[in-house]
Amino acid sequence: MDPRKFDQHVRRLFVKPADETGRLLHAAVGVAGEAGELLDGIKKHWIYGKALDRENLIEECGDLLFYVQAILNELGISMDDAMRQNMEKLARRYPDGYSDTAAIERADKK
Repeated sequence: MDPRKFDQHVRRLFVKPADETGRLLHAAVGVAGEAGELLDGIKKHWIYGKALDRENLIEECGDLLFYVQAILNELGISMDDAMRQNMEKLARRYPDGYSDTAAIERADKK
């Protein structure tokens, strides 16, 4: 899927409340709620031994992406820029790949 199509999809649907702060809060609460639903789906698999409901997890991940895109839209940040910045940060933190030592030392925070 073209990320620009998803961006436009979110812009068309994510219009309330009318003020920027309200939309940011709405989107942040949406991220928290959808993350909880994703976690609950995984918990049911891990704790209760239920079959992993992949369709539900895909749906919850999509909902998370919707709200993350809404936040990026409000801030005027592209998904590409957010992904690029994350990759650069983690490359500084884990220049030789992940290790517990590098995670503790947090080279990107020095």
